[in-house]
Amino acid sequence: MSIPLTDPLTAGTHDVEIDGVTQRYHVHGTGPVCIAHAGGPGIFWEYLRMPALERHLTVVYPEPIGTGGSGRLPSHPHGYTRPRYSHFLNALIEHLGVPEVHLLGHSHGGFVVQYHALHHPEKIAGVILYESAPLTGPEHGAQAVRLVQQFAERHAGHPGLPGVLAAFQAMPGISDDAQTTAVAKGILPAYFADYWGREEELAPFHAAVSATYISGLDEDRAPHIIDDRESLGSLTVPALVVVGRHDVICGVRWARELDRLIPGSELLILENSGHFGHIEEPEEFAGAVTRFVTGTAAETARR
Repeated sequence: MSIPLTDPLTAGTHDVEIDGVTQRYHVHGTGPVCIAHAGGPGIFWEYLRMPALERHLTVVYPEPIGTGGSGRLPSHPHGYTRPRYSHFLNALIEHLGVPEVHLLGHSHGGFVVQYHALHHPEKIAGVILYESAPLTGPEHGAQAVRLVQQFAERHAGHPGLPGVLAAFQAMPGISDDAQTTAVAKGILPAYFADYWGREEELAPFHAAVSATYISGLDEDRAPHIIDDRESLGSLTVPALVVVGRHDVICGVRWARELDRLIPGSELLILENSGHFGHIEEPEEFAGAVTRFVTGTAAETARR
């Protein structure tokens, strides 16, 4: 790891070298430190900016390796497994130099965060599993198909619907960055509670979406399937589970299961959100996360 030339928590953009790979991260806000890990995998970090949360917390946004200004693995686009992401996350925590941090993981970032908290809980004050799930694979995929079908039924006849469905159908054939970005933009309306009702407002968000192709395979080209159901009962750090009522990919079913499996967890359902509660209901989202973080930070201080 390289030696930092400035305070690693100074506001702005930072680079740190980890195992010969550049890890870029961005610091915004003030208060207890919360690392926010973006999803995808492969979606650029900017979509996860949470200005309402930054008023209360120091939010550290890593650009997950393989995306944006961070370096790529020699095995790119393969090998981006949770243990690999967790290794870089652990090195980043060490680099920041604070006794404990909170971790917020959105979507696939939630899978990374729950893995990290299970395997490296020692410097973790708490986790926010934001639109996460206890597993991937056929069961998760079948539930997503059902929810997308319900979305299509609700919006039957809308001129934008065929494009959304075509983007979902294109997902299995993705093989490069341009296709990944196009599909991410195409499916976006299904990921909001009321995208077409707020289309003008959300146009800048849609335009800014960018992504790198990450295969989902390990270094040996084997699928990296996730199933944490047997492990989550051993999670030892406080957990807040956050989900939007209308999320089609990591919906309420999975949030309730996470809440049931994790000892002492809290569950927040954002009634007017899909997959992006920090955009759809920013004050409700930020308020709940801030209360959780400050509450667990106060508990840590008393110990």
